[in-house]
This record gives sequence, structure tokens and C-alpha cells, in this order.
Amino acid sequence: QVQLVESGGGLVQPGGSLRLSCSASGSGFIILRMGWYRQAPGKERELVAVITSGGDANYADSVKDRVTISRDNAKNTVYLQMNSLKPEDTAAYYCNVQTLRAGVRMDYWGKGTLVTVSS
Repeated sequence: QVQLVESGGGLVQPGGSLRLSCSASGSGFIILRMGWYRQAPGKERELVAVITSGGDANYADSVKDRVTISRDNAKNTVYLQMNSLKPEDTAAYYCNVQTLRAGVRMDYWGKGTLVTVSS
């Protein structure tokens, strides 16, 4: 079993910055893709950014140029640096990790961390 612990959410003013972190714990697996998704009230969950084990990243058009995803493979941790935050970035942000164990790929989700952008 893989457990994900997210941190870094909170209240920030428009134009501000936040850094989210998500650490994966457990044993016997290899982490493949890591990513962040978000879900605003009344909306479907959407991709924010993903990063492969090799460090290739992809971003949603809505956050490109304002967000940077990175990972520390030694710590099994993925980060999301968000700058120039807008009220429309307000959402619950969920960490997603894809693992490989005994030839089987599994997806795990964090419980979410709330980001509120408001003056």
C-alpha cells in the first residue's frame, strides 16, 4: 500500500505564491508518473501538471507559465510551485502517483489540500 501526504495549501491573495508538496511512503514499488490535479466547487477534477520519472513535465494550458512541477526521487516527493495565483485557481488540489509493483501499475490519490485565492 502507498500512502500520500500532501501539504502546503492555504489562503493566499491574488498574485501570491504557494508551494504544494506530496510525499509517498510505502515499500516494494517504483514510482512512475507523479502529478497534481484540482477540483473546484461544482466542477470536475482536472489535470494541473504531471511529471514522469525522467523529469518530463506537462501542464494544463490554464496554469502554464505560472506553475512548475518538480520531484525529488530520493524522497519520493513531488512539488507544485504556483505563482501569480488567480481567484480561479481556488480548488482542492490532489496529488496523484502511479506506481509499478510486481509488473502491475496502480494509481494512488492523496486526500487533497485546499488552495484559496482571495483578497
